[in-house]
Amino acid sequence: MSNPSTDLARAVVTVLVKDGVTDVVLAPGSRNAPLSFAVQDAAAAGVLRLHTRIDERTAGFLALGLTRVGARAAVICTSGTAIANLHPSVLEAAHAGLPLVVVTADRPARLRGTNANQTTDQVGIFGRLVETFDLATGDAIPSLYVPGGPSHLNIQLDDPLLPGDRWSPELEPGRWPGRVAPAGMESIDLGPRTVVVAGDDAGPRARVLAENANWPLMAEPTSGSRTGDNALRCYRLLLDTDLGRQIERVVVCGHPTLSRPVSRLLAREDVSVVESFGWGVWNRRPFAVDGHYLAGPPNVSVADDPAWLDAWREADRSVARQLDALLAAEPDLTPHEVGGAVSRAVPPGGLLFLGASSPIRDLDLMAASYVVGARRKVIANRGLSGIDGTVSSAIGAALGRPHGSRNLALMGDVTFLHDASGLVLGPEEPRPDLTIVVVNDDGGSIFTMLEQGAAEHADRFDRLFGTPHGVDLGALCAATRTPHWKVDSLPELEHALASPAGGIEVVEVTCRRDNRRDLDARIRALTP
Repeated sequence: MSNPSTDLARAVVTVLVKDGVTDVVLAPGSRNAPLSFAVQDAAAAGVLRLHTRIDERTAGFLALGLTRVGARAAVICTSGTAIANLHPSVLEAAHAGLPLVVVTADRPARLRGTNANQTTDQVGIFGRLVETFDLATGDAIPSLYVPGGPSHLNIQLDDPLLPGDRWSPELEPGRWPGRVAPAGMESIDLGPRTVVVAGDDAGPRARVLAENANWPLMAEPTSGSRTGDNALRCYRLLLDTDLGRQIERVVVCGHPTLSRPVSRLLAREDVSVVESFGWGVWNRRPFAVDGHYLAGPPNVSVADDPAWLDAWREADRSVARQLDALLAAEPDLTPHEVGGAVSRAVPPGGLLFLGASSPIRDLDLMAASYVVGARRKVIANRGLSGIDGTVSSAIGAALGRPHGSRNLALMGDVTFLHDASGLVLGPEEPRPDLTIVVVNDDGGSIFTMLEQGAAEHADRFDRLFGTPHGVDLGALCAATRTPHWKVDSLPELEHALASPAGGIEVVEVTCRRDNRRDLDARIRALTP
């Protein structure tokens, strides 16, 4: 026997499936029971895949990771503080332009403002960045296709909350059309000394533009365009040199976030900046822009003088040789060498998920040279570049790409600890093959390289920024029955990477933090 809440929940799940949602991540609760039963019945019917997590923040980032690799995912939670725990993943989705679907159970409208248990104002809780559809029994359920970011369905559910029967949905799963950039490719003239900066999610068109025009390509690891012969490995070390000061124009693609030298380049008054279309709720750049290419990047009709590109290639090769020699001479394993080893371990068809902070920047200097068309996917949460939810996002990305050859993740110890609950999976949950490499230097090493890491702040640095924790990562992994290796040398790391155990495993790599500021200064000094 049916009831209004059950009918509404089943109607919501029907729209999810018809709008192309393939995966639903569920966090347990009482108020969302009608939705829980409905998605379980739909999963049993084979029209979607169900994942459950006990932590809403983990659930949200798991759904985000699934969405980032092209699966269409929804996350469902109960009312009250549960919904607030979704906020970090929703913000990341909004700023990265990812169509995450958020379905939150709510009390009936008559209980709002009454101090009823687990009742708060959930309508518009994610702010102006996300539109909320507040739905009660009898309301029409809107389409969930929001090209620019996440959508939020807030579902008012009243007693009774349990279904009186089992649902056998006969649904034809829909297909989400994917993100579509605006049409109207334009052309750009040659002339000024130009480079292409490809930030996160720039896509392969940035590489094609650079190659067609004979321009240097400064591509971040997660740009989707760091392949081919124009991609420079050590570009950020070259931008403050005489060669870098000759740049007259920059074509910006995607969302560049990693490098202060790139930020300084884009802020230069003597440099013209043109940009292509980008995803996310805020498309205005934090630097002056002289031109826009809506379908970007633009076309070029002829190639530029190859001498400009050749000069950059020669300088890049020289600095790369010096960098490799410097790191090889270090007595201890460096985080940069860890990044290089992980990058080399990604096979054609493989996935690499990068954590924020130091690891993605270390790998940026050490990334292997990938050939075009090998379909390696390197991604990260760069919408807001937070360290939260990284373990769960990496697991979600691996689950959402089932036909890839191998899945790896690289992150720091603080990032890993921030989402350690991501390793808590129930016995019936889908588990991907994923090797998580954790660079453990017992704290936040990125701050040692910033202003607060200067010697005059040394007496307060660790308490405020370094935050050493002393956590036994092996014991933490054992608590969740996650296989764990601990290594402290490059040969050991390469052996561990070459011998995956299957399932989710953690490779902990111990490194020093006390010499990080000095090492960074010596790397930057490689160029005059």
